[in-house]
Amino acid sequence: MANETPYDIDKELCELALDNAPRVFAVTVQYDVAPGVPDGEIAAWGLAYSDGSAHVVTADGRHHLSLKSPERAAWWFGRRGDTTARLLWFAAPSAPTFQPVQAA
Repeated sequence: MANETPYDIDKELCELALDNAPRVFAVTVQYDVAPGVPDGEIAAWGLAYSDGSAHVVTADGRHHLSLKSPERAAWWFGRRGDTTARLLWFAAPSAPTFQPVQAA
């Protein structure tokens, strides 16, 4: 009988999660608080899926949006004429674990 390596379900699930993980982004907004004096904040957090769609939650957690694309989130939060909205992308996940991870 051949010496077979046992099936590692944890490894398989980690690889599956990496292959299918949505991309995380923030929607930032910038506006002038006085002429020539910019300020900004995080307006929302989002997940972008492989089909192009996105799910967005406002930073205060009050509103949820399901959109056709992350770019629609930037449009949504930048609708006011005095506000510029941009997407801030986070790096793709690279090391899934079943253990809780502490923030850096």
